[in-house]
Amino acid sequence: MSLPTQFLRFGLVGAAGFLVDVGVLYAMRGLGLDLYTARLVSFLAAATFTWLGNRFFTFGTPSRRAARLGGEWAAYIAAMGLGGLVNYGTYAVLISFFDLFRAHPWLAVAGGTGAGLAINFVTARRILFRPGG
Repeated sequence: MSLPTQFLRFGLVGAAGFLVDVGVLYAMRGLGLDLYTARLVSFLAAATFTWLGNRFFTFGTPSRRAARLGGEWAAYIAAMGLGGLVNYGTYAVLISFFDLFRAHPWLAVAGGTGAGLAINFVTARRILFRPGG
Protein backbone atom coordinates (compact mmCIF):
# COMPACT_ATOMS: atom_id res chain seq x y z
CA MET A 1 0.00 0.00 0.00
CA SER A 2 1.34 3.45 -0.88
CA LEU A 3 2.41 5.98 1.73
CA PRO A 4 -0.37 8.47 0.79
CA THR A 5 -3.00 5.72 1.08
CA GLN A 6 -1.66 4.64 4.45
CA PHE A 7 -1.62 8.23 5.68
CA LEU A 8 -5.21 8.75 4.50
CA ARG A 9 -6.34 5.59 6.26
CA PHE A 10 -4.39 6.59 9.38
CA GLY A 11 -6.20 9.94 9.27
CA LEU A 12 -9.61 8.27 8.91
CA VAL A 13 -8.92 5.98 11.86
CA GLY A 14 -7.67 9.01 13.78
CA ALA A 15 -10.83 10.98 12.97
CA ALA A 16 -12.97 8.13 14.30
CA GLY A 17 -10.64 7.92 17.31
CA PHE A 18 -11.17 11.64 17.87
CA LEU A 19 -14.92 11.01 18.14
CA VAL A 20 -14.28 8.22 20.65
CA ASP A 21 -11.92 10.52 22.57
CA VAL A 22 -14.44 13.36 22.77
CA GLY A 23 -17.36 11.05 23.56
CA VAL A 24 -15.53 9.37 26.44
CA LEU A 25 -14.20 12.74 27.66
CA TYR A 26 -17.71 14.15 27.95
CA ALA A 27 -19.02 10.92 29.50
CA MET A 28 -16.28 11.05 32.16
CA ARG A 29 -17.05 14.72 32.81
CA GLY A 30 -20.68 13.70 33.26
CA LEU A 31 -19.52 11.24 35.92
CA GLY A 32 -17.76 14.07 37.75
CA LEU A 33 -14.14 13.67 36.69
CA ASP A 34 -12.07 16.82 36.21
CA LEU A 35 -10.89 17.83 32.73
CA TYR A 36 -7.41 16.35 33.21
CA THR A 37 -8.42 12.96 34.61
CA ALA A 38 -11.31 12.63 32.17
CA ARG A 39 -8.86 13.18 29.30
CA LEU A 40 -6.52 10.48 30.55
CA VAL A 41 -9.41 8.01 30.43
CA SER A 42 -10.63 9.25 27.05
CA PHE A 43 -7.14 9.17 25.56
CA LEU A 44 -6.67 5.55 26.60
CA ALA A 45 -10.05 4.63 25.10
CA ALA A 46 -9.23 6.42 21.85
CA ALA A 47 -5.74 4.89 21.68
CA THR A 48 -7.23 1.43 22.09
CA PHE A 49 -9.75 2.16 19.34
CA THR A 50 -7.07 3.47 16.98
CA TRP A 51 -4.82 0.49 17.68
CA LEU A 52 -7.55 -1.81 16.40
CA GLY A 53 -8.32 0.43 13.42
CA ASN A 54 -4.69 0.78 12.44
CA ARG A 55 -4.02 -2.91 13.02
CA PHE A 56 -6.71 -4.06 10.61
CA PHE A 57 -7.52 -1.12 8.31
CA THR A 58 -4.49 1.13 7.92
CA PHE A 59 -1.56 -1.24 7.86
CA GLY A 60 -3.36 -4.53 7.30
CA THR A 61 -0.48 -6.57 8.67
CA PRO A 62 -0.56 -7.07 12.41
CA SER A 63 2.80 -6.95 14.10
CA ARG A 64 4.28 -10.38 14.47
CA ARG A 65 6.43 -9.30 17.42
CA ALA A 66 3.66 -9.61 19.95
CA ALA A 67 2.62 -13.18 20.54
CA ARG A 68 -0.73 -12.10 21.97
CA LEU A 69 -3.10 -9.22 21.36
CA GLY A 70 -2.48 -7.86 24.84
CA GLY A 71 1.22 -7.67 24.14
CA GLU A 72 0.65 -5.93 20.85
CA TRP A 73 -1.76 -3.47 22.48
CA ALA A 74 0.80 -2.70 25.21
CA ALA A 75 3.52 -2.22 22.57
CA TYR A 76 1.21 0.14 20.64
CA ILE A 77 0.40 2.21 23.73
CA ALA A 78 4.10 2.39 24.65
CA ALA A 79 5.17 3.31 21.12
CA MET A 80 2.51 5.99 20.88
CA GLY A 81 3.85 7.47 24.11
CA LEU A 82 5.72 10.39 22.56
CA GLY A 83 2.76 11.39 20.40
CA GLY A 84 0.52 10.85 23.40
CA LEU A 85 2.62 13.18 25.54
CA VAL A 86 2.53 15.84 22.83
CA ASN A 87 -1.22 15.30 22.45
CA TYR A 88 -2.00 15.45 26.18
CA GLY A 89 0.47 18.29 26.79
CA THR A 90 -1.14 20.41 24.08
CA TYR A 91 -4.59 19.66 25.52
CA ALA A 92 -3.47 20.53 29.08
CA VAL A 93 -1.89 23.82 28.02
CA LEU A 94 -4.97 24.83 26.04
CA ILE A 95 -7.46 24.12 28.86
CA SER A 96 -5.16 25.60 31.49
CA PHE A 97 -4.61 28.95 29.82
CA PHE A 98 -7.57 29.61 27.53
CA ASP A 99 -11.19 29.99 28.64
CA LEU A 100 -12.50 29.01 25.20
CA PHE A 101 -10.85 25.59 25.41
CA ARG A 102 -11.88 25.09 29.03
CA ALA A 103 -15.48 25.84 28.08
CA HIS A 104 -15.32 23.60 24.97
CA PRO A 105 -12.78 20.87 25.73
CA TRP A 106 -13.40 19.12 22.42
CA LEU A 107 -11.46 21.97 20.81
CA ALA A 108 -8.48 21.20 23.04
CA VAL A 109 -8.78 17.50 22.15
CA ALA A 110 -8.65 18.52 18.47
CA GLY A 111 -5.53 20.61 19.10
CA GLY A 112 -3.82 17.77 20.91
CA THR A 113 -4.81 15.25 18.27
CA GLY A 114 -3.38 17.40 15.51
CA ALA A 115 -0.17 17.98 17.44
CA GLY A 116 0.48 14.25 17.89
CA LEU A 117 -0.66 13.06 14.45
CA ALA A 118 2.62 13.04 12.51
CA ILE A 119 4.62 11.57 15.39
CA ASN A 120 2.14 8.73 15.81
CA PHE A 121 1.97 7.96 12.07
CA VAL A 122 5.74 7.65 11.75
CA THR A 123 5.95 5.53 14.90
CA ALA A 124 3.15 3.21 13.78
CA ARG A 125 4.43 2.84 10.23
CA ARG A 126 8.12 2.43 10.99
CA ILE A 127 8.04 0.50 14.26
CA LEU A 128 4.76 -1.26 14.98
CA PHE A 129 3.21 -2.21 11.67
CA ARG A 130 6.15 -2.36 9.30
CA PRO A 131 6.13 -5.33 6.90
CA GLY A 132 7.81 -8.30 8.51
CA GLY A 133 7.73 -6.54 11.90
